[in-house]
Amino acid sequence: MDTVARKPTPRGPTPRSGAAEAAARPGGTAAARGAAATKPLTLALQGGGAHGAFTWGVLDRLLEDERLSFEGVSATSAGAMNATAMAYGLAAGGRAGAREALAGFWKRISEAGANSPLQPSWLDKLMGNHSLENSPSFLFFDLLTRLMSPYQFNPTNFNPLRQVLEKSIDFAVLRQSPMKVFLSATNVRTGKIKVFEREEIGPDAVLASGCLPFLFQAVEIDGENYWDGGYMGNPALFPLIYACECSDVLIVHINPLERTELPRTATDILNRINEISFNSSLMREMRAISFVSKMIDQGIIREGSLKRMKIHGILDDEVMGNLGVASKLNADWDFLCMLRDAGRHRASVWLDAHFDSIGVDSTVDIAATYL
Repeated sequence: MDTVARKPTPRGPTPRSGAAEAAARPGGTAAARGAAATKPLTLALQGGGAHGAFTWGVLDRLLEDERLSFEGVSATSAGAMNATAMAYGLAAGGRAGAREALAGFWKRISEAGANSPLQPSWLDKLMGNHSLENSPSFLFFDLLTRLMSPYQFNPTNFNPLRQVLEKSIDFAVLRQSPMKVFLSATNVRTGKIKVFEREEIGPDAVLASGCLPFLFQAVEIDGENYWDGGYMGNPALFPLIYACECSDVLIVHINPLERTELPRTATDILNRINEISFNSSLMREMRAISFVSKMIDQGIIREGSLKRMKIHGILDDEVMGNLGVASKLNADWDFLCMLRDAGRHRASVWLDAHFDSIGVDSTVDIAATYL
């Protein structure tokens, strides 16, 4: 089935009663939900290719917990794809629809990957590291992207992700989602961040957010060209600060913040450079959030004149840190499910430890983690 909507055709949200609609919306009343008021969160989702399946697992577990509601999501690259699938599913079928939309999207990613020459070799499978580093096709492709641009090796600009998105998401329904959506991309001409909001999001905006310039041609939208949003915001937090009422931000990390071992191979060095670069914008925003919090604590500014943000984070550096950069192109279903299960587990651990702190205080030591 191509969508979570219950109608075979055309794609669209399942008709629901007014009470059901109110229950699905973050601002719905407790009476409409038939339960105590939920705790609202905003979500910030990082990108990382196939590693985004970890975020799928986190979202799947959070959606399962009816004590939570979701006002907005800011996302980049693979995070943008998770965000659009979740927002579309919420509009089309509530929480169950969001979980179904996420699962359907990643299943189609795996099916598309099965037709790709980028497959793990027998040695990769034997080593059990989910990498493609010993795959002849990957080695050839890696060399090709270092010697030629995507305008040369892919002149037709074919991107299999476009077909996956169009089969998985009805963007007209997405724009009616009860959850605000902010997708980041980098303007190639100006070097500035571009945030696409829910009402203007289509396949091009999602592809722009995940457009790695060594793999894909820049995505043109309204006369401007865009590359991956991770260069300027991975993810951007300011849309959640300025455009949402909720002050709790849950960041789902894909790129390890720390690595204990010094990278020594060319591949490992490049991978660590990318991780540091793609985390740098997040570090800068965290410094600003920490500064505002200190000003409020010291009474220099009055609380209420600026918003005190409460920061939360879900990550699994033990799992993600052991995955090489080549595994970001591995769309094997077993690998994606392993990451999904790791995400679900970390989300469960986080909920057990920190649910009571939502709406009360940060559960991340900003200074120790980011500064």
